[in-house]
Amino acid sequence: MSALDRNGSVSGNTHPAVELFAPVSKPGKGRPVRDDKAWMRPAQPDDGPKPSNLDTTVAHSARVNNYWQGGKDNFAADRAAGEQAVAAFPGLPAAIRAGQPWRRRVTRFLVTEGGVRQFLDLGTGLPVGETIHQMAEALRPGCRAVYVDHDPMVVAHARALLPRPDPSCGYLEADIRDTGKVLAGAAQTLDFGEPVAVILSSVLHLIPDTDDPYGIVRRFTGRTPAGSYLVIAHPSSDIRPEASAGMAASLNENVAQKRTYRDHAQVTRFFAGLDLVEPGVVPLPQWRPDSEDEATAPTMAWAGVGRKP
Repeated sequence: MSALDRNGSVSGNTHPAVELFAPVSKPGKGRPVRDDKAWMRPAQPDDGPKPSNLDTTVAHSARVNNYWQGGKDNFAADRAAGEQAVAAFPGLPAAIRAGQPWRRRVTRFLVTEGGVRQFLDLGTGLPVGETIHQMAEALRPGCRAVYVDHDPMVVAHARALLPRPDPSCGYLEADIRDTGKVLAGAAQTLDFGEPVAVILSSVLHLIPDTDDPYGIVRRFTGRTPAGSYLVIAHPSSDIRPEASAGMAASLNENVAQKRTYRDHAQVTRFFAGLDLVEPGVVPLPQWRPDSEDEATAPTMAWAGVGRKP
């Protein structure tokens, strides 16, 4: 996720240039085979030096989210902040984990029904489970993806795990609010003359209203052609109002990145000018679930998909 410090300014790596990384691959019969285990394994201390700006005493959103998902890329401050949020909403870890089957369902829809072969994943976070590119490739070879993030821990992962060129997949170290830089870097891998799925999964709540999140989304979708898609998952302020208020207060006190939870109307507004895909903007587990268990998972997030006409 884009790293925002306590004042809302950019934190993370200080290099001004966008850096593009591609995932590790190894020779296979017919086409390159991605080293899935390398992508998913947590970075260990012997993977190389951590970024000098990585402050492990202050909780960061990507690492807290990693903790909720059962990952290992987090520190004591992240776990403490995560536990305080769980106290406000005990179903939170299960709700966070429901995001992975939702991403699988969305990717399947985009590839098999939407005909999309290109993905721009904004605010990627730390890897837990399969990536969008891996899921898309399993459905149809030849897909392309670009991942964008600016969190120092995520950048460390990218450098350790994505060191080799691959024309089908890249990583951009950038703040998603800098749309010009992101789009210019993504164009090295993606063809913006063809449909692109712009994915903002649990990242827009880290962009305050003062930074014009709606304008940011419009600039991304405005760069894509007809037949492209916008995918959003956004923590809500109105599905579980008391839990949301308690979580926001706790996390905003303990985590560097401040949160702005939004209600159904505010999340729906991000899709202005797009055709909403059925069933519209709904609680995340209810977006085309594959089973009753998926449909009834706890949640406090809205999710939706829109198509550019």
